[in-house]
Order: sequence, then C-alpha cells, then structure tokens
Amino acid sequence: MLLRKITLEEFGAYRGKQSLDLTPKKNKPIILIGGLNGCGKTTLLDAIQLALYGNRARCSGRGAKAYETYLRESINRKADPQRGSAITLEFTILTDGQEHYYRVVRSWHISGKTLKEFLNVYVDENYGERAKPQRTVEPDCKFNRLLSEGWADHVESLLPLEIASLAFFDGEKIESLADPERAASVIESAVHSLLGVSTVHQLRNDLLALQRRQKLSDEEQHLLDKIRAQETERDAVLSEYEVAHQELAQCRTELGKAQRTLDSLEAAFEKEGGHLFTRRVELENDKKQIVARLAEVRAELTQMASGPLPLLLVARLLDDLREQAAIEQEARQSAQVLQVLEQRDQWLLDLVPDAVRADVLKQLETDRAQRSEKTDLAVDLRLPHDALAQLSLLDQLLERDTARSTQLLTSAAELTEQLDQLDRQLAGVPAHDKVEALQRSRDEQIVEVARVQAALDRAVARLEELKRRREYVTTLLERAHNEFVRTKVKAEEVERIITYSEKARKTLERFASALLQRHIGKLERAVLKSFQELMRKQGLVHGLRIDTDKFTLTLVDADGERIDPSRLSAGERQLLAVSLLWGLMRVAGNRLPSVIDTPLGRLDSRHREHLVDRYFPNASEQVLLLSTDEEIDEYLLGRLKKSVAHTYTLVHDDTEFTTSVVEGYWWNAGVQHVG
Repeated sequence: MLLRKITLEEFGAYRGKQSLDLTPKKNKPIILIGGLNGCGKTTLLDAIQLALYGNRARCSGRGAKAYETYLRESINRKADPQRGSAITLEFTILTDGQEHYYRVVRSWHISGKTLKEFLNVYVDENYGERAKPQRTVEPDCKFNRLLSEGWADHVESLLPLEIASLAFFDGEKIESLADPERAASVIESAVHSLLGVSTVHQLRNDLLALQRRQKLSDEEQHLLDKIRAQETERDAVLSEYEVAHQELAQCRTELGKAQRTLDSLEAAFEKEGGHLFTRRVELENDKKQIVARLAEVRAELTQMASGPLPLLLVARLLDDLREQAAIEQEARQSAQVLQVLEQRDQWLLDLVPDAVRADVLKQLETDRAQRSEKTDLAVDLRLPHDALAQLSLLDQLLERDTARSTQLLTSAAELTEQLDQLDRQLAGVPAHDKVEALQRSRDEQIVEVARVQAALDRAVARLEELKRRREYVTTLLERAHNEFVRTKVKAEEVERIITYSEKARKTLERFASALLQRHIGKLERAVLKSFQELMRKQGLVHGLRIDTDKFTLTLVDADGERIDPSRLSAGERQLLAVSLLWGLMRVAGNRLPSVIDTPLGRLDSRHREHLVDRYFPNASEQVLLLSTDEEIDEYLLGRLKKSVAHTYTLVHDDTEFTTSVVEGYWWNAGVQHVG
C-alpha cells in the first residue's frame, strides 16, 4: 500500500479544506510533517485510521467515547454541524501484479439531533496500466457501490486492522512496547497477523466451520439452537475476558507508577533522616532502659564497695597479717607443747638409769630450749586463734566480689557505650516539622499503592474467573458439537469431508507451529540487527530471544546472561520498541507505509542521529514522519533532507484554535508561517 493524498474538511482543529500530498519520490520515502504540541499531528494520524476503519479505528482521542460522540466532537468548532466534516484518503495498492487506485471518502454531519455518516469508495482498476508509460498520471476513479457497502470487510483484505496498528504508531505506542509485559501481546498479535500465522489458524477454523456445517440438518434444529446459544455465551465471555485483560494491564501500569512515586518519597524521607524520626520513640525507650540498667549496675557496685572489696587496696597488709597469724598460731602451739613436754620429760627421767640420766636430761633441755625460742615473738598482735580461718574466708569473699565487680564494670562500660550511641542517634533525629510533610505524603502513597494493589488483585482474580468460565463454556460447546457429530452424521460424503478436513486441520496445526518457529527465528535476528544498528552502546546486547509460548522478549549479553530490562535507559527501551516494529516489517516484507508520530522523545542526541540516519530512510517505502521542532530540529533536518520527498508545517492559530497546513518545514519555506 502507498498513501497518495489526504484531505481534511472541518476535521478536528483543521479549519476548512486542508490537503497533503503524501506520494514519496525515488529514494525519498519520507514525508516530514512538523507541528508544535497541540497543532494536530496525532489528529492527522487518527484521520488516516478513521478513513480506513471507521468505528473500529483506534484513534488516540476517542478513548472510551461512543463512536457517534467521537464523530460529533471531531467536527471543527467553527464549522456548521449541518455541513459536518469529511476525510478523503487516496492510496494505491498492488493486487495480483496490478496497481489499483482507491479514493475513500468518509463524511458525516448532524441533522437535527441525529448524526449521519457516509462512506463512498471510488476505484481506478486500470491505474497501473495507464501509469506505466509515465511517472505520474491522474487517476480515473469511479464510484463502487459494492465496495462502499462492504468496505469494512474489503479493507481487511487490503490492510488488516491488526497490521495497520503496527504500521501507524505514535510515541505512546512506542512507550507501551517498551514495557516487556505489554510488548509480549503485541509480538504475539504481530507474528500471527503480519507474518501469516493467523491465516493458517483461520484456515483451521474455516475447516472446523465446514465440518460443523456438514453436520447440521433440519431435524437437529433444537440442538443447533442450543449450540448457537452457547456460542453467544462464549462470545460474551471472550468479550468480557478482553476487557478484563485490558483492565489488568491498566492496573499494572497504575501500580508501577504508584510504586515509583512511593519509592521516590521513601528515598526523600530516608535522605531527610526519616528512618531515625520513625524510630525516635523506640530510641528514647531504649535509652530509658539502658539508663535504668546502668543505675542498677552502679548501685550494685556501690553496695559492693561497702563490703570487704576495698580491702583489695591493702592486699600486701593482708599478706603480712596472714603471716603474723601463722607465727602466732605456731607460738601458741609451741607453748602448749612445752607444758606437756615438761611432764613427759620428768616421767622419762624417772625411768632411765642414773648412768645416762645426765645425758638424757641435757638433750631434753636442749629440745625444750629450741621450742621455747618459737614462743618468743618480736611482735605479738594477740590475734584470735581462728585468725587464719577468718582470713581464708575473707579471701573467698574477695575472690567472689572481684569476679562480680569485674562483670559489673564490663556491663557498665558496655551500657555507657550504648548510651553514647543512642545519644548520637537521637541527636541526628530531624525536627518534626522538617519531615512531617514527607511522612504524610509517604503514608498517603502507601495507602494508594495498597489500593491499586488491591484493584490489581481483583483484576487478576476476575481474569482467572473469566478464564475458567471461558474454558468451561468452550468445553460445553465442543461437547455439544461432538454430540451433534456423533449422532447426526449420516451421508458418506459428509463423513469424507469431515475426515479429510480433520486431517487438513492437523496438518495446518503442524504447519502453523513450523511457520511460527521459522518466523520467530527470523524475527529474533531482524530485531537484534535493527536494535544494534540504532544503539549507541554496541557491546551491550549480543543476543535476543523470543519465547514461542508467551512471546516474551529477552536480551542477552556477551556472556549469554539475561539482561535485566532495568539496565536499559528509557531511551534504550524506546529504541528496542522501534527495533521490534522495524524487525517485524523487515520479516513480513510487506509494502506498507510507516506513519510515525513524535518518535524521538526520551532519546539523546546520538540515538536521535541513529534513527534519522538509519531507521527513517529505511523503515518503509513510504514514511510519514510527524515531529515537533525539538525532535527533528534544523540539524537533524539537514541529515534527513536527502531522503525527504515533501515537507509540511501544521500552523495553529491560537486565537481561532484552528490549524492549517503549510508547505515547507520550520527552517525552510514554513518558517514565515510560524509565530
């Protein structure tokens, strides 16, 4: 498909009739359209989709509005509602080697309280033959009633809506593709629709429908009604499931934003010393306990100091006293022995003969003299007879009190150190007014995160419930069809059709699996090549894998290890999303236009240059580039100029709130029209 021209009449901010020639030139595929924010760039993208798909168009400004409401609000506020608005889109498409020229005119106006919409399709079937001798030729389009009435089905054969969503994208879509969870569904949809896998699945479904049609007869009308009712229920469940899936994605996005806000508040709160502030009461209680414990320890030490413990200061005197007690005890014992020995010696002398009595008496007197010397004391303190026992008991008491006092002193030192640490921490606690606002914001955000998390949990539960219901309804429907088949198939021809269609379905199932594997491999290489061409950090990513079951995308570094997406900057994730779209278009090989709205947000200068030099000139045979003056500036325009076929500037009148289209860009012919 090649877009040729678009004409807007009283559509959105576009006042009057505004036309843009979109035909690319040889080696110049880019049509550059500049406009400040709010001038109508996204409106132009919406207009292309609205002209093609009508109620099914995924217009950015529609949201949850009803289609009629959206059309009413799309009429220019300065225009007559009874005259209404119109969009004319002209394009050529190659079918069976023949180029056809289409002019699609979608218009609507308000008549009384009713909005009326019209769609007229004009076709030049022989445009390709007449255009061969010359480069350009005016189309000879004629009104086609059949195409006008059946355009919704016909446009799907020209450019399916799912494929168009990949060809027409804006910065918001790139932002969503940068999220790995949301990118998985886009990859799955693109692989199935853009690469032909969905066609194989459709063939399988068509064969299944053929089987079921063969099994129907007038006699089973009541069973057919039951099947149709179950099919209606299944479709309703599928619709609810899709809505629930979108709500779940929205909840995840909201939770991510809420969590990031909470993380930011937590970081600010931590930076201001909030963790100490929240622990202030705990720290003060700890200090009270330590002060009380320290007082107990000191009181016990004081009590011990009133006992025998101070005698350790005169330990040497105690040793002397112990020695004196031993001497005095020995003297007392010697005195007692002397009295006994005198009686014994007298008894012995009476027993010995007279001849030896003198010698024995001399020896006995000598012994008593020696023992008598021991009773003579230089110092006599007259200590009690149990002084040594008392001193021994005192030693035990001192040993016990010494060990206990050592423990108490150690405890006192430790408690003192802990008290000093608590004082330092309490000194660092910020003032209440300094963190009060942060604490209140953080507490409110915690509640918000909990609320969003609860909504997410409800959405997950709802989705799981619908999944089980979908499986249940599908099982019932399949069972009804099987019962219908088993009991009502009679004719041999019907049996043959069923048998061979079942074989064909199984063959198509294997073929779809093989086709998917083949395309996934090509897509991995194409996306990786695109990403490496656009990336500034050439050594960051060395491999890329796409899971064939969940269609999740994984990046791999030089060591074969998975790269956490958080390692990529916002700009690099945006480049990855662009690479995904570029890789899909490369693998598909389709001649589709690429309409890109505000493509350079969050990118640094080097990445912008890579997009301008490597992507835009090669993205497609036709590239509609919608940009602000800060994205494609004068410098980038110079690098892009060799690939540009047409340039336009969207000029907005701030007094009339209308937009007009002027040829040229900001830094060439369009500059005189921009205030």
